[in-house]
Amino acid sequence: MEALRELFVSNARERYVNRRKFLGTSAALATTMMLPFKLGASARPKIIKAGFAEAVLMGMDKPKTAVMAYNAQIPGPTIRIPQGKRVNFLVKNGLDQPTSVHWHGIRLENGMDGVPGLTQDPIAPGEDFEYNFIAPDAGTYWYHSHVRSWEQVGRGLYGPLIVEETAPIEVDSDHLFVADDWRLDDAGQIAGNFGHMRDASHGGRLGNWLTINGATKPTFVARPGERIRLRCISVANARIMEFAFPGLIAQMVAIDGQPLSAARSLDSALTLAPAQRADLVIDVPVNGDKEYVINEVSTGEPLVAALVVVSGEPIRAHVKEPGSLILPANPLPSSIPLENALVVDLHMEGGAMGQLREAMYQGQMFDLRSLVMEKGKAWTFNGEAGTTVSPLFKTPFGQTVTVNMINDTRWPHAMHIHGHHFRVIEKNGNPVSNSPWRDTELMEPGDKTSISFIADNPGKWLFHCHMLEHHMAGMGTWFDVGLPS
Repeated sequence: MEALRELFVSNARERYVNRRKFLGTSAALATTMMLPFKLGASARPKIIKAGFAEAVLMGMDKPKTAVMAYNAQIPGPTIRIPQGKRVNFLVKNGLDQPTSVHWHGIRLENGMDGVPGLTQDPIAPGEDFEYNFIAPDAGTYWYHSHVRSWEQVGRGLYGPLIVEETAPIEVDSDHLFVADDWRLDDAGQIAGNFGHMRDASHGGRLGNWLTINGATKPTFVARPGERIRLRCISVANARIMEFAFPGLIAQMVAIDGQPLSAARSLDSALTLAPAQRADLVIDVPVNGDKEYVINEVSTGEPLVAALVVVSGEPIRAHVKEPGSLILPANPLPSSIPLENALVVDLHMEGGAMGQLREAMYQGQMFDLRSLVMEKGKAWTFNGEAGTTVSPLFKTPFGQTVTVNMINDTRWPHAMHIHGHHFRVIEKNGNPVSNSPWRDTELMEPGDKTSISFIADNPGKWLFHCHMLEHHMAGMGTWFDVGLPS
């Protein structure tokens, strides 16, 4: 771990130079059908093409759905890359609009982060862009468009990204569980009212059709006694999902790609806000049922998400003993020095039924009605709507930063930080100890949450709500980390 962390820090200056260089550049399928590719350190660039396609989202006997997709797949191809090794991807834009790719949760060099206007130019239609980076942390991540993300992600531009551990935990199988929440019309096509202000000022674009791995109610086949690693990823625009696993023995071993210090029994439903991930280890009973249902339960009415069908001879005579379910640590510090932290406040206001009456936008003050009707903004950070000209904060390399976030709205927000992982240190006035590293934190209405991290990745980094319509309508800012000395 120390060697990896030294590599991460020692390459920081080179990564910053690469960012500057690239800023000048012009720029559905069931589980068994998700086509992966794997990269080694010396591999030639793998091609990821953003384009238009059709997907079997609703079932084989239903109409195909017109989507945007990477390599004509929903989700996009499963990418597996080695930890700590340089990899490269050539992203080709086959769309009729600009796009980019953000490698969500990866603490990569700034120029590769995929945020147009901050780290690169957008990739124009017919053009391409080569992403070249090192992933210092093993775990479960994902990649997605960061141009008009409220529409491009909502139409299918996303895929799973797995950074492989050097010593993974022992399981019998390893499966993806990529959950999406589509808004489909009666003809099975994606409803086109993307970016509607009613969605943006409320909870975001909520769908009416659930898919797992791009399919409706897919089936996972397991044997009695099998131990499964289930990599859960929420790619929904805005819906907070909850999954229950009745009859199965489930333990959580990682959150947002980062290993937990000890496995946690999943005694209640798994909550996944947009962009969050959780790695589960699930044991199938030896003498149990022949079929188990995984339900989505966030509405209070269970909806079948997927099935686990048990068949064949038992893998073992008894359910496997818990054993060691601790994943190898990633190169993050064991503790965060808080005594000399830079303390920053982030006050969230706006949205329907909120108290916001006026706000700054691009240096000018607007009343709420004008802000919404003329500028398409409904949310603010610290009284300012939209990605600001000036950063939320600027900090030297290596500085501890504590952000005190206050959700003074009637709606939840999934706050995502780029280029870093953080720990929650206080929640609603109560200190939090030994919290896991995260890159996305769900804040309920009225929450006051303090997060801390060490700013050890130079460059300009986005900080936004991952309810994608909320980001579109004003919930975005950025911060600037200086070069190492």
